[in-house]
Formats: sequence, structure tokens, C-alpha cells
Amino acid sequence: MKQRTTYAGGPLPRYLMLGSMLFLLFGGMVMVYSASSVADFVNLQDSAYHLKRQAIGALLGGVALLVAMAVDYRKVRWAGPAMWGVSVLGLLLVLALGVGKWGATRWLDLGPFTVQPSEFAKLGCVMVAALLLQQYRSGRIDRGTFWRRVGLVVGVVVLLVMLQPDLGTTIAIVLSVYLALLIGGVSLGLLGGVALGGLAGIAGLVMVAPYRMRRITSFIDPFADPQGAGYQSIQALYAFGSGGLDGVGLGMSRQKFFYLPAAHTDFIFAIIGEELGLIGALSVVAAFAVMAYAGVRIALGARDGYGRVLAGGLTAMLVTQAVINMGAVTGLLPVTGIPMPLVSSGGSSMIFTMLCIGIILSVSTYGGRAVRRERSGSRETAGASSVERRRDRRSHLSSVDGGRSVARRRA
Repeated sequence: MKQRTTYAGGPLPRYLMLGSMLFLLFGGMVMVYSASSVADFVNLQDSAYHLKRQAIGALLGGVALLVAMAVDYRKVRWAGPAMWGVSVLGLLLVLALGVGKWGATRWLDLGPFTVQPSEFAKLGCVMVAALLLQQYRSGRIDRGTFWRRVGLVVGVVVLLVMLQPDLGTTIAIVLSVYLALLIGGVSLGLLGGVALGGLAGIAGLVMVAPYRMRRITSFIDPFADPQGAGYQSIQALYAFGSGGLDGVGLGMSRQKFFYLPAAHTDFIFAIIGEELGLIGALSVVAAFAVMAYAGVRIALGARDGYGRVLAGGLTAMLVTQAVINMGAVTGLLPVTGIPMPLVSSGGSSMIFTMLCIGIILSVSTYGGRAVRRERSGSRETAGASSVERRRDRRSHLSSVDGGRSVARRRA
């Protein structure tokens, strides 16, 4: 079998994806050290404590990225259900044996490092949703089975994550699967109904928990409770206000001196704005915009529906997390506790993000290839999408969204 390498979306999106990733990765490590060094020296007598942990996470994430890049995603579709099953087991262990901070139990202590299973649950949900959508379009399952299985996959994870509790990650999971299905061609009508139900559920979860309601009120007016619920948001705004156009200088932040909580994790964007100013903050925004462009180009260039949904869904998940984080830090969105991919301190988040990028690059490598087979002197050439069309005699965007088939339109 002879194949000619044709990258999905062309070679440029691969370089853009890798370039934006490396920029955010190394820039984030510099900022993690700057934001955490003072507190680490005072509390742990090691100013490079979080920098070392971030470097270890980056090394492990690099291994995950290289492995994911080298493997043909079409041949390991079982990895999605496996990832989902392992993450569900991890979430159950968190409820029984997990460690917590800031009022939530989200981590498993494995000795030299901790793991946050909910990070990998997001990946598992998107991969399984992409697989189920491909199975529906190929005629292997019907519409009702498709929606029931998607609901079960997402519902089990959401229930376990909310028991931690972690509303921010719950929103990220639901939004990631929602965007994956949207990219996969599910109609806006059906997804609109799902969105309304999801918003009603989030509103209910906010109203039944007083601390969540305080976050909403502090988002509307953080200065109403400057020493309580609004404190973190106010300190972040002070950081941005101090930074101006070009910042106070790398390493010269004043907010990291125990004024801004979570300066090296969820609120590291505020330290970037303070030390590097508007120019530094916009550089981070531009890097995620480049990543979004590259991921969309790769997704649109994939020849099979599974690859399109997988690459598009993972890209949307990473970029959406960044947007939510930046919105919370700048006061445009309520505080949710979602870290900034590749930039915020956190080993699980780093490994998870680089694994997702590796899968997207796998779609770039293998998703643009036609399937070429030679049998008895004859050659059969077909892309994965045309194989699916021949199988079910319908358009690739089938009736999962109520759309009409090609045959119906011809009639």
C-alpha cells in the first residue's frame, strides 16, 4: 500500500499550531516563575518550586504530544472510550481518596505529584462524542441511540465533577461537547434546545449554592464586597491598571506579593498584564487566535467526519478555556476557576493540553490522506468521507440534525 503524505489543511497550520504552542509554553513557564517565586521562597524556601513542577509537566506533556502525533487517530478510535472510562474511575477515586483546596476536592495525590482526573474527562467526552457522531452517520446507530449515549457519557462525568464540586469544569465539559457537535454539523435548532436546557441547569446550580451566587453578584459589582467575594477580581483589575501599555517590567509585579490569590494559576493573566502590559496581554490573545485558526484549518481539511469533529472539538475546547480564563481575570465573565492552557501552573492541565494538541496534529498528518489499496492489479482510491457516503447512500451531514439527504434533495 503506497500513500502520499498530504496534510489536512496544508503544512502551514501544523507550523502555526506548533509555533503558538511553544510560544505559550515557554512564555508561560517564565511567567509562572515570576508569579510564584516570591510566595515559594517565603512558604517553601525554594523560589523555583512551581517552575520545576511546570517543567516536569511540560516534559511529560511533550512525550504525550509526540506519541499522539505519531499514531494514526483513525486506528485507535477505542482510545476515546478508554480515556473516558479511566477518567470516570479517577473521578470516583477523587470522591473517596481525593485531596482538595479552596473548598473543592479535585485531585488525586500520587506521591511526587497530583493528578486532576477532570482534565482528562474533558478529552474523553469530546473523543467519545466524535466517535458516536461518526457511528450515527455511518448508520451503525440510530438518532435516539446517539443522543442517549451522548447524554449518558456527558451526564456521568458532569455528575461526578459536580460532586467535587467544580462548576467551572462542568461548564467547560458541556461547552466542549456542544462545540464539537456544532462543528460536526448538528443543526442549530437541536443544539439551541440543548443550550437552553444547559443554561437552565447552570442557573439552578448557581441558585442552590450560596458561594456560586456570591460569585455572580461579585462579577456584577466586585466593589460591593471588596474584602470578600470581590477581592480577587479587584486585585486583578489593579494589576492590569498598573501595567499600562508596556508593563512595569518582567519580574517587577507588586500584586504577586500576597495581594492576588492564585497569581500563578487561574489569575496568571493578570500578572502578565501587570508586568508586560497591554502588549504582553495582547500577545497571549494573538497566540490563542493563531491556535484557533490553525486548528480550524486542520479540522476543515480532514477527509473523514471523525477527524473533523475531533480536531475541531479539541481546538474549540482549548481556545474556549483560554477565553473563559481571560474573561474571568479581566472582569468580563464570572470567576470559574478554569486555568489558562499552557500558561497557568498545573501539571495535569499541561499534559492534557499537549496531548490534545498532539491529537490535532495527528489529524493534520493522517486526516488528509486518501486510502489507497492495490488488489489483483487494480487500485481503489477513496477518502474516508466518500466511503461513508457510499455506505449509507446519503450526504455526510445526515439526519442527525434533521437535514435532508442528498437523495431527498435530488428528488
